[in-house]
Amino acid sequence: MRPQSVHLKILVFLFAVAGLVLTAYQIFILNIPITEHETDHLWNIDAKVEFKATNGVPVKLQMFVPPQNTRFVTLNESFISKNFGVSVNKADDNRLITWSSRRSSGSQTLFYRLVVTSRFGAEMPDTEGPVYRDPIEVEGAEKIAIEALLAPIRQYSADIETFIGEAIKRINDNSNDNVKVLLNGDDSTANKVDVLETLLAAAHVPIERINTLNLAQSSLSKTELWIRSYNGDNWLYFNPITGQKGLPKDRLIWWYGDKPLMELEGGSRPTVEFTVSRSEMNAIRLAQLVRDANSATRFLDNSLYGLPLSDQQTYQLIIMIPVGVLIILLLRNVVGIQTLGTFTPVLIALAFRETGLGFGVALFTVITALGLTVRSYLEYLKLQMLPRLSVVLTFVVMLMAAISLFSHKVGLESALSVSLFPMVILTMTIERLSITWDERGGNTAFKEGVTTLAAAALAHYVMSLPQLRYFVFTFPGVLLVMVALMLALGRYRGYRITELFRFKELLKD
Repeated sequence: MRPQSVHLKILVFLFAVAGLVLTAYQIFILNIPITEHETDHLWNIDAKVEFKATNGVPVKLQMFVPPQNTRFVTLNESFISKNFGVSVNKADDNRLITWSSRRSSGSQTLFYRLVVTSRFGAEMPDTEGPVYRDPIEVEGAEKIAIEALLAPIRQYSADIETFIGEAIKRINDNSNDNVKVLLNGDDSTANKVDVLETLLAAAHVPIERINTLNLAQSSLSKTELWIRSYNGDNWLYFNPITGQKGLPKDRLIWWYGDKPLMELEGGSRPTVEFTVSRSEMNAIRLAQLVRDANSATRFLDNSLYGLPLSDQQTYQLIIMIPVGVLIILLLRNVVGIQTLGTFTPVLIALAFRETGLGFGVALFTVITALGLTVRSYLEYLKLQMLPRLSVVLTFVVMLMAAISLFSHKVGLESALSVSLFPMVILTMTIERLSITWDERGGNTAFKEGVTTLAAAALAHYVMSLPQLRYFVFTFPGVLLVMVALMLALGRYRGYRITELFRFKELLKD
């Protein structure tokens, strides 16, 4: 095998793999939408805080708000209050908002508003946690009850995950006398978690409380309590009532720990009410919002979406040119049709984008036919090539202007876009058709002219597909795959499809 062939195969492989890996990374890792019309969920969350301020006493209200390092990405966050100062501070893994006022009296209402999406968010925080804790001191009947519960839990468990699952199942068994002793008549979720923590601590298993908001409910007055434990590799999440494993996708972590949601100084009777509404948004628009709202997701800054809108529209057209070139390459090297050059049909296809396919074909045919007539007459005058091309170019410009003026008078405004045809391309097309006519006859020239228009029409159709234009513009790694295909076709020496029909009698023999 020749070194050039090995080199070419390596290049084809590298370009194809690089393009596929880059595209797969954008789709599966960055969650870039595959289609332009794909939508995703947005959650709008309002927390309405009400309390009664004490007259003449400074007011200070602190409330936990969702941390930024969860699997939900914050698009917008606002604090709505009147005559209150607002500050947000970090407290361990939590964030704490503080509303303060020097003088307030009577009923007060404060709002915290949050807009989040699950797209482009991280799965869960990858921080490590404790894997051991000391037992909680208990005496008497409680100690005996814990020891009695631990024995079957150890028997029916194999690791921390199954151990915690068994413990939750036992704690929620209301018929168990040992559980009744530990609960002491209080069946609330908070008390069950306290008992569960004491039970697991006796086995040196640490747990942490997490307070979540159920986004599937539109209105709720309190958060939902879950627990989690670190097994040395990952965080394990459990519902302390049902024993469900794994935090559902519609649960937003509001804060970690056992502290209350709010603490109020200078007032009384604080209450909070959550309202959740879900809406849909175009996924690529959502990606652009995430880029502005989350510094961890900045892929759009390094893509074509980082360009100004006017430049984006230009590159949405330019980036489709390789697609058209690949189509012409396949038509010529694989199908076997003859066109007037490789790039001429692609440039004609770009012109069809402005004029429309049907009207563009008609205008191209008229201008080319009249241009051929002028070129034939110039050939009769025995002019050299450069003067001949100059005259044909001038004639094409005059003809385009005349057609535009005539169409405007008769009300065919779409014909005004004839001026967008590449004048030089039309001139060279007329010259090439004329040479083909002289060298190979009028029949061959007519066939190549028709196949050129057909190839241009096919390229125009494919290049105009909005789904394909969006995909190539959003995932430019596809261009590397196309380069690999073009390189592979560069060494193709097999039969064209049209040749199989031409030589079918020989194949029968």
